[in-house]
Amino acid sequence: MDFQSIKRREFAGATTHCDLNCWKKKKEANMARYLGLFNNFYKYTLQNSITKNVACPQVSPILNIVRQTSFFNKLPAEHLWKGVTAVSNAGKKRGRGKGTGKKVAKDLNRGQAIGFGKKNVVWPGLNSPIIRGKEIVRQQTLPEDPEREKNILKLRDSYGGFRQIKVNPIDRGWSGSKLPGRSIGAPEGESENSFEGFDTRVLENKIVFIMKGNMGRTRRFSVMSVTGNGNGLAGFATAKAPEARTALRKSKNRAGQKLMKFELCDNRTVFHDFYCAFGKTKIFVSKKPEGYGLVCHRGIQTICKVLGIKDLHAKVVGSTNIQHIVKAFFIGLLQQRTHEQIAEEKKLHLVEFSNDKVGLPNVRAFAKDCRKPEEIAKDEIMDFTQYVLGDKIVLKKKKFEPFYTNTIGHQLYLKKRDPLRNQEQVKIDMLVNNNKISSFLTDKEIQ
Repeated sequence: MDFQSIKRREFAGATTHCDLNCWKKKKEANMARYLGLFNNFYKYTLQNSITKNVACPQVSPILNIVRQTSFFNKLPAEHLWKGVTAVSNAGKKRGRGKGTGKKVAKDLNRGQAIGFGKKNVVWPGLNSPIIRGKEIVRQQTLPEDPEREKNILKLRDSYGGFRQIKVNPIDRGWSGSKLPGRSIGAPEGESENSFEGFDTRVLENKIVFIMKGNMGRTRRFSVMSVTGNGNGLAGFATAKAPEARTALRKSKNRAGQKLMKFELCDNRTVFHDFYCAFGKTKIFVSKKPEGYGLVCHRGIQTICKVLGIKDLHAKVVGSTNIQHIVKAFFIGLLQQRTHEQIAEEKKLHLVEFSNDKVGLPNVRAFAKDCRKPEEIAKDEIMDFTQYVLGDKIVLKKKKFEPFYTNTIGHQLYLKKRDPLRNQEQVKIDMLVNNNKISSFLTDKEIQ
């Protein structure tokens, strides 16, 4: 059955699956038979030409038809790289294609030039001058460079991957090279109102979106920064802009326009303990002696550095939203009162007993019209900390003993350490008071 009859039966609606398979098998058998005959004829003519010196007829070889176009040479490089690096719209909404894991297109032509290839050949007018001096440069082949391919691959890999920006350790922020915590310089001002001695620190840097009817969903950068001169003058502001640099500049300059003056106790700490809150954020701030340092949230620590506070303890309770922490801390600084103001409110002299002066009294402020002991009511609050906290007491959690205190191993450890207990603290006290470590039994100093 020929192909035309099969087609006629197909158009007539008959089943031709078996007939078509039979026709394909016959066609394959005929092709195999023809190839066998051709190979026998080729061998016969070749043998006759060798034995009888008869000229062998020219027989054309069998050619396999190969398609020279494919996916890789049909599309340009931009489309190929887009297929590797692109992210779908649904993926963008989920936050894919960002950060260090983002795929970046590599320039595969980097390190290569026209006229220079695997074979090191001098081409006059392409990779060398035509005339060198008075001689004409001829085409010549030079020895190959075995390291050429390795150098090109190394150059591609060095430019294609993600490179982390190196930042000076002094200029680093809260977490490596991230922007929050880093210094961005003083605010911009005119010649008359220059901000000399000011330093601005970034507190928050995030991306926000706004939906508009005509523009759709647009992205902006929101930056919160604080600036100060280290001597009680500071201010903070938030700014938004389509670009990060613009948002940083606007926030820095706006913070310089909203400066506030704060009084510092001994130019290093706050005047008293205070409690402040904003939203769900609560902060308990405590005054500390000289040399204590800043033991607080990193946002509060940055504010204290630009403000000039050196010794402070602050406990954040509740939400740790950086904007709420900054606003609550500034509210607390504004509401604190100086020693003179407290003395005038109570109409009593303000006396401080500190361990720095071995418990000796230190008069901090005098009241103009000081009351006599008979004028003080019995139920009047005389505790300084309770008074400045607004008749409140900071609730401290009870400390429980560790689980291993009643074990046999811990009891044996205490017996072994009994002769050496408090030794480290005694050494520290000796160095602080006498500037040396000495023995109680002899006059010989211990090195």
